[in-house]
Amino acid sequence: MRGRSIRLLSVLLLLIVFGVTFGSIAFSIGNQPMGPFDTRIIEVVQGWETSWFTAVMKIFTWIGTGYGVTPIAMLMFTFLYFGLRHRQQAWLLIGTVAGSIILNSVLKHVFKRERPEIYRIADASGFSFPSGHAMMALALYGIMAFIFWHHVKRTGNRILLVLFAAFMILMIGTSRIYLGVHYPSDIVGGYAASGFWVIIAIVIDTYFQNKREKGTDRSTSH
Repeated sequence: MRGRSIRLLSVLLLLIVFGVTFGSIAFSIGNQPMGPFDTRIIEVVQGWETSWFTAVMKIFTWIGTGYGVTPIAMLMFTFLYFGLRHRQQAWLLIGTVAGSIILNSVLKHVFKRERPEIYRIADASGFSFPSGHAMMALALYGIMAFIFWHHVKRTGNRILLVLFAAFMILMIGTSRIYLGVHYPSDIVGGYAASGFWVIIAIVIDTYFQNKREKGTDRSTSH
């Protein structure tokens, strides 16, 4: 009972953190197109420019596009559904990623923030806030870390799993700032919105899983 209360409190706390973070950024960008937070981080990140690092950042940006996310998500879906036969987890992964894409499209058209008029290394179209790359990256690698955490038993491997997910999420988001196609606040806002959605998706999935297990227990007892 105590463990359940701690989990519920943790979920509530994460939802508050993600919600407040997104709300704060959404409010601030409504008052000014680019504040000190964006300016300072852009100066630092774009100050790293070299030819080899640009090539690396373009790779991470490509991984964060639909061309990169879709095959990875489908590969993981196939592995979970047919390989491990964890069909509910497979649908959780696909549903979480698809939901983040839909949510991003809705939010972009709500806020209609134009992309930064700064030094660009790459081109991008559409609205800027929140970053679709950031949302898809957190949704994909975040839910993968959550799912495979339960399949990996060793503490060291779990740490590596979380570090890998965090690395991919951070690098994909940073690549968008480096290439000049997003404000840092777009990235943080994307992480917050996607984090909120991922938690909701996990809660919904857990609810139906528990409901199904209770129904199975009742039918078995009878």
